[in-house]
Amino acid sequence: MLENCKSARERWGGVSEIIDRWLQSRQTLLVSFYHLLEKKQFSESDLDTEGKVRQLCQLLVDYVSAGHFEVYEQLMREGQAFDDKQGLQKAHELYRDIDTTTDIAVDFNDKYLETDDLSSLAPDLSRLGEALETRFSSEDRMIALLHTAHKN
Repeated sequence: MLENCKSARERWGGVSEIIDRWLQSRQTLLVSFYHLLEKKQFSESDLDTEGKVRQLCQLLVDYVSAGHFEVYEQLMREGQAFDDKQGLQKAHELYRDIDTTTDIAVDFNDKYLETDDLSSLAPDLSRLGEALETRFSSEDRMIALLHTAHKN
């Protein structure tokens, strides 16, 4: 039994490191997001703001991609390894909520990566902020269900 516990710790300890890095990138994303929110009005000739928007887009795509292609996959594997049917079922429901926010993030990225028209940036940032709040809440619950619950 002790050997199984040690094996599980070795096996899933790496997931904690992946999650920690990912949550650090979340913090970086939020800092970038809030720096843009601090500015109340945006003009087309504001090169500094354009650069900050492009930086936000890159951080956003990196964060969303890491979630979909690295973190969620690891969490699901961990839930399967512990045969946590209830946790996996709830995680699939949370994933649907997360997936909706992915569309909003991708739309924001597509729009602002290709344009210097910042006239609708304020309402778009507001919509993105609401989506990120939903996403982070769902991701935190998924981590609690499929990783934190099995940590010991």
